[in-house]
Amino acid sequence: MGIIVKPIVTEKMTKLGEKLNRYGFKVQRDANKIEIKKAVEALYNVTVTEVNTMVVAPKLKSRFTKSGAINGKTTAYKKAIVTVKDGEQIDFYSNI
Repeated sequence: MGIIVKPIVTEKMTKLGEKLNRYGFKVQRDANKIEIKKAVEALYNVTVTEVNTMVVAPKLKSRFTKSGAINGKTTAYKKAIVTVKDGEQIDFYSNI
């Protein structure tokens, strides 16, 4: 598995991509900004100007079943917001 786990395709990230050329990716926890930049440039053939990273905290979840309540949490992950050079864009749907 590479450094990039999957792209984040939500309404908020789609708007950022259209307006500001910023795209979101779920990445491995031990990846740094330089590795993320090289991976995005190699995978999508674009020029990356800036990389911002953050670790998303786990959320608490509970579900009620016949046998009682089940409590747990989602997994924490690292998110990278990548800014691409003006005039370039990433198309996530080209491989479908």
